[in-house]
Amino acid sequence: MRDTDRTGASASPASQDDTPPQKQQFELGTGPGRVLVWFYGVFTVAAASRSIVEMILDFGKAPLAYILSAVAAVVYGFITYSLVRGGDKARRAALVCCAAELAGVLIVGTWTRLEPSAFPDSTVWSGFGMGYLFIPVILPVTGMIWLRRARNA
Repeated sequence: MRDTDRTGASASPASQDDTPPQKQQFELGTGPGRVLVWFYGVFTVAAASRSIVEMILDFGKAPLAYILSAVAAVVYGFITYSLVRGGDKARRAALVCCAAELAGVLIVGTWTRLEPSAFPDSTVWSGFGMGYLFIPVILPVTGMIWLRRARNA
């Protein structure tokens, strides 16, 4: 065993130059991404808890609203998981889910304004998330901006 083998150095200096530098992995859940993980985590628990309680106590009152809250919880949970997991596939999946979330918020928000009788009880996305300080409409936009920035990093 040569001295260079023990220290981990290569026997030939040319072999070090042959390998292209690898792009550093961008962590989705770091920096501002950590705030997104926190918000999505809180919203996952809030939407899931809300929908479970409402479905158990009074499902017949507003089944559509309660099912939409459960769907929101699943979307929030998947985005949270993707942000924590990191990597390019997770980033792309989270980006698609954020776009679907934004579409859901806009569709349900408009629907609750145009036909309030369709929703005897509110959902997480009712009134564009008015019951949650409009965070449900702000969060996917912020998430998409962060995820697009992560792609370029």
